Amino acid sequence: MSPKPLSIIPAKAALFIAAVLALLLAGCGGATTGQTDGKINVVTTVGMIADLVSNIGGEHVEVVQLMGPGVDPHLYTATESDVNKLLDAQIVFYGGLDLEARMVEIFEQMAKDRPAIPVGEAVPEDERLTKPDSNLTDPHIWMDVQLWMLAAGGVRDELSKFDPANESTYTANAEAYLERLSALDEYAREQIERIPEQQRVLVTAHDACQYFGRAYGIEVFAPQGISTATEAGVDDIRRVVDLVVERQIPALFVESSVSPDTVEAIQQGAQARGQEVTIGGQLYSDSMGEPGTPDGTYEGMIRHNVDTIVAALLGEQA
Repeated sequence: MSPKPLSIIPAKAALFIAAVLALLLAGCGGATTGQTDGKINVVTTVGMIADLVSNIGGEHVEVVQLMGPGVDPHLYTATESDVNKLLDAQIVFYGGLDLEARMVEIFEQMAKDRPAIPVGEAVPEDERLTKPDSNLTDPHIWMDVQLWMLAAGGVRDELSKFDPANESTYTANAEAYLERLSALDEYAREQIERIPEQQRVLVTAHDACQYFGRAYGIEVFAPQGISTATEAGVDDIRRVVDLVVERQIPALFVESSVSPDTVEAIQQGAQARGQEVTIGGQLYSDSMGEPGTPDGTYEGMIRHNVDTIVAALLGEQA
């Protein structure tokens, strides 16, 4: 089941979106096109993008993030507060590829008045994953660090285009950040390779880790689709239980922005068939950790995921 199109979402939400679009239309022509108080007012959706823009924009940007830790972008609908933030924005960066499915019309309307950039589109089409049964593009590109490096290049270029006076700073910041991401990518590869190949199986609730699996050589299974707007059915859960028992998978993983119910159902189903399986830990998929913590950065998020997966599948959990 694909995300509900705006035409058939609940009436109250549809009326609110109509009001949002009316406000944006009324605001056309009034957007600020320079800097305010020496900084560009940037609005982003998810934390991974906010972190990306902050690292590249540095002292020249003031970043406002709409969706905090634990928030599911697939189901997120703009609030009145969000509308005010978006109206004040000079440039907007969002995931695109239907990550923020319920805000698509808002971003498309904004793009008529000010830059509204879908960072996922920095990834070439032939590098994007598509679900064969639904033809939906997987938006979780940040799970492959090398693809996120392409997104970083896109943010650098857009900031430089918007603010050419500081292009050299954005270029230097991006170079430094890309070096760190390259090291992060190598770390992920080295750690995942510690897991014997037959044990490299990652089971989560919703299908957010396929880019991770392709990049780092680990099989990924999830009963729910790439959007949490879909629901895992009984047959989907039974199919994963069969896999867990057949492959003797020792650990499953919950996600910070998704209910643990589906993973717990898989665990119970496997245990009922004599396969002992633990919850190996919580992964970050569609959001990062709390601000001010290591997991509250993109680099920390990926390191946390890698370390959690490796420890659980090798039986090294504390």
